[in-house]
Amino acid sequence: MSEFNTILWAPWRMEYILSLADENKEGCFLCRYGNAPDQDAANHVVWRTDHTFIVMNRFPYTNGHLLISPYEHKEDLNDLTEDVFNDLWRQTRDAKTVLTETMHPNGFNIGINFGLSAGAGLPAHIHMHIVPRWTGDTNFMAVLGDVRVVPESLDRTYEHICAARSRLSFPRISDKPSS
Repeated sequence: MSEFNTILWAPWRMEYILSLADENKEGCFLCRYGNAPDQDAANHVVWRTDHTFIVMNRFPYTNGHLLISPYEHKEDLNDLTEDVFNDLWRQTRDAKTVLTETMHPNGFNIGINFGLSAGAGLPAHIHMHIVPRWTGDTNFMAVLGDVRVVPESLDRTYEHICAARSRLSFPRISDKPSS
């Protein structure tokens, strides 16, 4: 018998695990989302630009965890054109502004995971992570059993972020611009 007699459940984790197998069958979810502007609300795409789109992470570390992705399926920063590279960073800045307005975090983690060993769940399609952080939000739950406490639903957070985007006059959700 284990010395621990508390069971911690993380049912969202199985959805994530199964989604990794689905990626092999259905292709890259970022490519699917990028090519389906009519599904932006269902996919939690917050806004689009000529070169990138901003989407909520379906398996967030905290509320407001966003991904900034180019439409193009590229693996590395060196594979991006200057226009796409610059837009990726511009939208990272704008996403930080929207999250600051919406969620009032005390800080941010912003970064890109290159390769599986660095934690990339989708190593072949480069994307930026922006994760709002609050003083004291790191607790024992992430250490004990790989559990996260995310206090607000994705749909509600999506509504907050879209409202802030509108207040700040950032781009509206629109069809992917033609090439």
